[in-house]
Amino acid sequence: MTTYLLRHASTRYSTAHRVNGDPTVDLPLDPEGRVACRTGSGVTAAVQPRIWLTSGFARTSETARLLMGETDQPIRVEPALGEVDYGQFEGGPFTEYARWLVAAGPWERPPGAGESQRGAILRMLVGLRSAVPMPSPRVVVAHGLLASVLRWQRQTSRASPGRTMPIFFDEVPCLYVIRIEDSELEDLTVALLELLEAEEMETVASGAWSSRPEDERVLATFDGPSVQLEEKNSHA
Repeated sequence: MTTYLLRHASTRYSTAHRVNGDPTVDLPLDPEGRVACRTGSGVTAAVQPRIWLTSGFARTSETARLLMGETDQPIRVEPALGEVDYGQFEGGPFTEYARWLVAAGPWERPPGAGESQRGAILRMLVGLRSAVPMPSPRVVVAHGLLASVLRWQRQTSRASPGRTMPIFFDEVPCLYVIRIEDSELEDLTVALLELLEAEEMETVASGAWSSRPEDERVLATFDGPSVQLEEKNSHA
C-alpha cells in the first residue's frame, strides 16, 4: 500500500518567495508550473493512482488536474493538508515571517493567525494519515512544509541522542515526490509526533506559553490507522 506525496507546482508566490496560507486567495499555477505538470503527467500516469487527494488550495487541485490529464476521476479534498496560516504575514516575503518565527518560536501563533507552525505540522500529519484507509496507490498533492518535514525525518536518525526538530527545513522543490509505504508512513508520523510532543512539553515547562489560553494547546495522537486530534487541558 503506497502513498505518493507531491508538493504542488510553482506559482507566482512560490517563485518570488512570498507566503500564502489563505485558501481564498486566487493563486493559480504560473505558466512554468503548468508546463511542468504537463511534462510530468506521464510519471503519475504510470503509477495508475486510484485516489487523488489534495488540500483545499487552488494550486494543489490545479496541479492534480494537470497531472491526471484527460480523466473524470474525482479529486478528494482534505483541508487538514493546507498550508500554514501566516496571519499578518499573508502575501508578504517569507523572510519577514522567518524573522518573526525565530524571535517568537515555532509554537507561537503569528498575529492574526489561527495556529502556530508546529500546530500546522501536526494538522498536516493528520491530513496525510487520512489517506491510509483509501485504496492504493494514492497521490497526495500538498504543500512544501509537509514534504520538507517528512524528508528531514527520513534523513535523520531516530536514535540520534538529543535529536531536535529545527525551526526551518530545507525546502523541497515544486513537484517533489516522496514515495511512502504504509509501514514507513506509520514510522515517520509516530517519530515526528514523539518529537513534537516532547518539544511541546518543554515549551510549556519553560513558561513560554504562560499567556496562552490552555484550551488552545492541542496534541495529535495516532491510533492505528485512524487519527484523532485530542485536546489537552489547558512555504507557498
